[in-house]
Amino acid sequence: MDRRIGALDLLRGVAIAGTLGTNIWIFTDPGGPGALLGFGADAGGVETFLRFLSNGKFLGLLTLLFGVGLELQYRSAVRRGLTWPGRYLWRATLLLAEGILHYVLIFEFDVLMGYAITSMIVAYLIGRSERVVTAWMVAAGTLLLAMVGLLTALLMTMPAGGGTAAAHPSGWLEQVELRLRYAAIFRAELLFIVPLGIVLFLLGARLMRAGVFEERGARLRGRLIAAGIGAGVPLNLLTSFAGPAWFMVDRYLVAPLVSLGLLALITSIVLRMRSAPGVLRRGFTNVGRMALSCYVFQNLVAGALCYGWGLGLATRLDGLRPWWVPVAWAGICVLFMTLSSLWLRRFDRGPIELAWQWAYQAPWRRTRAGSGQVEQVSEAGR
Repeated sequence: MDRRIGALDLLRGVAIAGTLGTNIWIFTDPGGPGALLGFGADAGGVETFLRFLSNGKFLGLLTLLFGVGLELQYRSAVRRGLTWPGRYLWRATLLLAEGILHYVLIFEFDVLMGYAITSMIVAYLIGRSERVVTAWMVAAGTLLLAMVGLLTALLMTMPAGGGTAAAHPSGWLEQVELRLRYAAIFRAELLFIVPLGIVLFLLGARLMRAGVFEERGARLRGRLIAAGIGAGVPLNLLTSFAGPAWFMVDRYLVAPLVSLGLLALITSIVLRMRSAPGVLRRGFTNVGRMALSCYVFQNLVAGALCYGWGLGLATRLDGLRPWWVPVAWAGICVLFMTLSSLWLRRFDRGPIELAWQWAYQAPWRRTRAGSGQVEQVSEAGR
């Protein structure tokens, strides 16, 4: 059991670092988030390959792990005899609030809002029959395929490099205003994240039940590695270099296949390890233990390094692009591996996780306190 949980923490840490590996290209672009409208049309061969290493794969991995987490929450509720989804909906609501704050104050392309909405839907499906779950996965997958197909066809009719962007506002308040003004554009990715999330949440729960994180899941992991790494990586490489029109196919259809292979490969490596974890594994595991804090704060640090209200490195080092970008990514990752390791020496959760846990328990603390007062009044009346 400890080894399985260790694999989950390690996977979360890898997913968080990999997500930054995608976002760092937005932070370091002088055009800011608006540059994404070009879908990397102006990226050279080296930058395209570097983007290929992370784009979509770790979003998919993180989404699968959210599904695993939801399955664990469901099992815990069943063991304790609690009503489901019950309190879980409050957890999802808090996650939605966290995502909104993260979007407005820090980063345009937040994923927490999408996960919160998805978890509210999947919470009502997690305990249903295999037939119902399969039907929902097929329906959500079909919707995703249709949307990606239509948008890809539209992008193919557009002239190459159609996404020119003005410089990103340098002031923090200006950036907040921009996010509020263009929320419909920046949050349009939710249309893809929610159906993709339904599929991957439910798939993550199924893989958990099938023993993918246990010794008995060796054959299943082998199949996932063959499909995700053996077939998915070459296909992903092809779509990455196929041009901007294939961006949606690359990110939302092919990359999640690679995510399955990564999940199985990393889990297999962890299960085979018999020696004590090394520095790198401990670092990723600690990041995974406080994944929410690291996700939010690493985006804050990236913004402080790259945007005009901070050091403004996106503009200053534009001439060194793309070479300085992976260096910035690695530096931020090392920073948070170090900080998370130091933090967890004194606390069992990250700072945001602690605040989030307090907020999650607050309604029931009041309920218990109120019940205690009623009981005291009743005893006095007797």
